[in-house]
Amino acid sequence: MKIDIWSDIACPWCYIGKRRFEAALAAFPHRDEVEVQWRSFQLDPSLPEHYDGTEAQYLSERKGIDPGQLAGMLEQVTVQAAGEGLSYDYDSLVVANSFSAHRLIHLARAEGGNSAADAAKEALLSAHFEKGQDIGAVDTLAEIGSRVGLDPERVRSMLAAEEFAEDVNTDIAQARSLGISGVPFFVLDDKYGISGAQPTDLFASALDQAWQESHPA
Repeated sequence: MKIDIWSDIACPWCYIGKRRFEAALAAFPHRDEVEVQWRSFQLDPSLPEHYDGTEAQYLSERKGIDPGQLAGMLEQVTVQAAGEGLSYDYDSLVVANSFSAHRLIHLARAEGGNSAADAAKEALLSAHFEKGQDIGAVDTLAEIGSRVGLDPERVRSMLAAEEFAEDVNTDIAQARSLGISGVPFFVLDDKYGISGAQPTDLFASALDQAWQESHPA
């Protein structure tokens, strides 16, 4: 069974959704026969490589969210993340364009398959939301690449060129053609779409249903 997940590294609910989906998949009897592929998506492609400001300032200035509401919103997300074992640190978060990071995931898949891509995705999300690292910086991406088995110089050369930019844009275009406007978005066997960081039980039910339909008794 194939599962495509459109997701952005700069999306807090994408990390939460990843954890909830992983919990459902871990308990799925046929998990070894499931192929998961991460697809690129950007919530804000217009974001500069480096934004000089905090996440709260970014959301207030560029997204028009009332500053009075922001503290409560970020606290709610942080609590939801903590429920999945994640330690969000918005005070240290570096706002950065995620395009280069998406290219790193495509490089990881090209050289190490879906498992390497998943490791890169996980490392990037943690770097962004938990460790206060700049996911738009070449040094950061090279270091993350080395941790998931890539040659850091290969990462640097990829970033210096336009490698995998077309792959990222293709994923984004496909999302648009499917009507996907928000992430995370999960597509099971090209049939069923699940929007958002849904509860683990919902993912579990969807996995069961999709499996039964593709493997009738």
